[in-house]
Amino acid sequence: MQAKPLVESSMMTSMAKPPVPGQVRHYLQFADLTCEEYAYLLKRSAWLKTKFKSYETWHPLHDRTLAMIFEKHSTRTRLSFEAGIHQLGGHAVYLNTRDTQLGRGEPVEDAAQVISRMTDIIMIRTFGQDIIERFAANSRVPVINGLTNEYHPCQVLADIFTFVEARGPIQGKTVAWVGDANNMAYTWIQAAECLDFQIRFSAPEGYQLDSSRLTSAALNHLTVCASPKEACKDADLVTTDVWTSMGYEAENTSRMHAFKEWMVSTQLMGLAKPDALFMHCLPAHRGEEVSAEVIDGPQSIVWEEAENRLHVQKALMEYLLCGRLD
Repeated sequence: MQAKPLVESSMMTSMAKPPVPGQVRHYLQFADLTCEEYAYLLKRSAWLKTKFKSYETWHPLHDRTLAMIFEKHSTRTRLSFEAGIHQLGGHAVYLNTRDTQLGRGEPVEDAAQVISRMTDIIMIRTFGQDIIERFAANSRVPVINGLTNEYHPCQVLADIFTFVEARGPIQGKTVAWVGDANNMAYTWIQAAECLDFQIRFSAPEGYQLDSSRLTSAALNHLTVCASPKEACKDADLVTTDVWTSMGYEAENTSRMHAFKEWMVSTQLMGLAKPDALFMHCLPAHRGEEVSAEVIDGPQSIVWEEAENRLHVQKALMEYLLCGRLD
């Protein structure tokens, strides 16, 4: 019997074509893609994950280069993107703004012009959303948001994929967000609007959502709850994040005091549905935003959630460079 070739992708390498100027797709926030595109990406993520678990080589991005630009610290983002592009047959170049001309005042627009002429796709993890939008406006290749102060779309995409894997479609479900009105919270709200589920948001006074950032359509999928108990009651998923995000360290003491009643405990999880899941984008602080009993307990799916960053980002990079392949 003829042996199966180790590399299936010999004819696929030609599909990773340079984007046509003026037709470049970026992924800067969750709202940048449609419900139909997310249906494809979720299906594609599952397919890529199966190949990964089966040790089957798949190189649609052979000889393509990913530039990873970091202004904020990272573990999961760097590892998942770097491993992901490698598994798709490409190569990653790590750039830290402290070690590049960006850290010495080079305009974002100029950097985008140069970097996008030498690479095929770019991921940026930075502070302000305006930075990545300026970069994308001057890039000849797709730009992906690896995290900004305003949005974290790749993480929420991974979270939704994780929920779908474990519980099926998220449409019509209820997600409880317990914590700060941060980049994760706003991204979850965009996802609820796009994928038609409900999000319950609960945070202490002074840390509420900015209504100017919410669309009228999003409000139909959002309930602001005065207490975390109200948010968690009969929820299908309970999720949270650290109380002090990167860039807000000066507020740490005041935040610790304000959020002390918002820790996701076994009592809070007990208010959710019996089969409810718990998620956290990590890193987590046990005893602060979540108890050890919850994050290390049977309802927690945080490790699968972390791994799935790899698979959804592979699907995203493949889609932005190759389009639909099914």
